[in-house]
Order: sequence, then structure tokens, then C-alpha cells
Amino acid sequence: MKKIVLFSAAAAMVLASCAGNPEGKKAETTDSVEAVDQVVGEAYTVDAGESTVVWTGTKVTGAHTGTVNVKSGSINVDNGAITGGSFVLDMTSINSTDLDGEYKEKLDGHLKADDFFAVAEYPEAAFVITDAKVGATASDAVISGNLTIKGISKNITFDAKVDEVTETTVKTTSDFNIAREDWGVNYSGKEDDLISKEINFKVTIVAKK
Repeated sequence: MKKIVLFSAAAAMVLASCAGNPEGKKAETTDSVEAVDQVVGEAYTVDAGESTVVWTGTKVTGAHTGTVNVKSGSINVDNGAITGGSFVLDMTSINSTDLDGEYKEKLDGHLKADDFFAVAEYPEAAFVITDAKVGATASDAVISGNLTIKGISKNITFDAKVDEVTETTVKTTSDFNIAREDWGVNYSGKEDDLISKEINFKVTIVAKK
């Protein structure tokens, strides 16, 4: 009986120390690669007001969701297909949307501190497309690009949707996870409330001429 009790207690401790990752397909991650100097296609300028980056992180006791502002960027399109682009995020704008008041202030402050994104030293993050392929359908794309966070660059590959391409507007959406430790975001959380290894990003980019 004592062995069963001890085993149950140990199992409970293990479960309490594990945080499942947020839903989403993990982006393939490799070392950064050289970007193409000249990109084929017409350039559209990112509309920062209509573009969004929504993040989700999980922990043992729940999850937090928030946003980061898109600061600037451009996307290139040729014959309805994405051929290149680059984007800058304002990391000082990182913001939790599931909390209010004191708890929100504490979390936002912690996310901006050195434990997480060190925004005083690294106020911007960037993504530069290095390769873009047409996916299973004309509206699907497989995007690869160098993602730079906290001065660390890694090349990631993820699926995207080309939702709209007109003479004046391009809209794309994507939903993927990254392993935060690849970019030096190593804070593990409290001993009894560990944080997931991955962060989910839901990205909408709207660009116009």
C-alpha cells in the first residue's frame, strides 16, 4: 500500500512539473541562411494597422495570450505567389490580452525583462523570407525565413495561406510554433508551474500598394 501511495505521489509531482505546448505545428528550425538580394515580383508595403501577431504560451496551470505589433515590412508577389518579404516587429509592444490590472502589468513587465525578451536591449525582432514555395493548392505556401529574436537568427519553415491577392492588396495568414529556447528565451517558470517549451504564433500580414 505504501508503495502505491508513493508511486501516486511521484506521478502527481511529474505531471505537475510538465507543461504541454500550445496547439500548433512546430516550425522546422535550422541555422540561418543567406537571403536572396534581388527578389522577383511586385513589392507591397505592409499595413501595420491591419497586420497582427497573436502569441500563446502555456504553463501547467493554464495559458496566456497576447499580441506584438508589426512595425514595418514588405512582401513580394509574382503571378499570385509569394516570392519574398521582410518584416519588423516592435518587441516593446508585447502585450498580454487575457489579463487585467496588476496581473497584466506584472506579466507584461516580466515578458519585456531579461528572463524573456529583453526589449530594452533588443527592441525589435525581424523575419526575412529566404524561400517560398507553392503548397498543395494555389492558396497554400511553404515559407522559409530567418527569424531574429534577441539578436539570435534561426531559419524556420512553416505553412501559410495566401488568402487574398489583388492589384492593390495581399493578405496571408500562418499558424505555427517555435521552441523559445532556440532564441535564448530560457526562463522555465516556477518549480510547480513550469512554462511550455514552445510558443504559438498566429500571424496575419496585410500589405498594400
